[in-house]
Amino acid sequence: MATETKKGIVESVKDSIVGVITGAGDIVNAIVDTISGMVSNLVKETGKTGAALIEAAENIISATISGIVETGKNLEDGVKGLVIGILKGSKSMGEEALSSIGALAGKIIKTTFNAGGDLVYATKGLLKGVIRSAKDTGVDAEKAVSAAATGAIKAAYEISAEAGDKVKKAATGTIDGVKIVVKEPFSQKKAK
Repeated sequence: MATETKKGIVESVKDSIVGVITGAGDIVNAIVDTISGMVSNLVKETGKTGAALIEAAENIISATISGIVETGKNLEDGVKGLVIGILKGSKSMGEEALSSIGALAGKIIKTTFNAGGDLVYATKGLLKGVIRSAKDTGVDAEKAVSAAATGAIKAAYEISAEAGDKVKKAATGTIDGVKIVVKEPFSQKKAK
């Protein structure tokens, strides 16, 4: 029963996202507006914040990424909008926002992998979304992007060494003028 309810919620959210992005010229803003409203309602309903909110938002994250992948829209822009929308809707500030960023990064990478999306584009969108959201959440952009990159790489290595290497390469250097500092080491799965 719970699985059927979850599937119904995911399909409903996905249908909503697909409808929004199919007609949108600018999918970043379209997704931000839709997701921030959903997450704001989730906060009101559950009272959860930080990493616990990211867990509670799993259906929203999954449905959004699946919808983007299935429509063939730009995954990088879609994930950027998803990240901005979640952080905006959560109304988390400072350290609370920072703690949720790593959890969000891991959830996005694993969900993208499961949906058959490109991890490199998802990583870049994730990092760009975090950078864009940093000033709105009262978090230093370098700390925020470091938390996101570290969370993304860790999650990718939990999938496989190949996935970890792809995400690590995508999360290295400078994005939108912000230097990415990754905290290592990561446990690497052996390639099968």
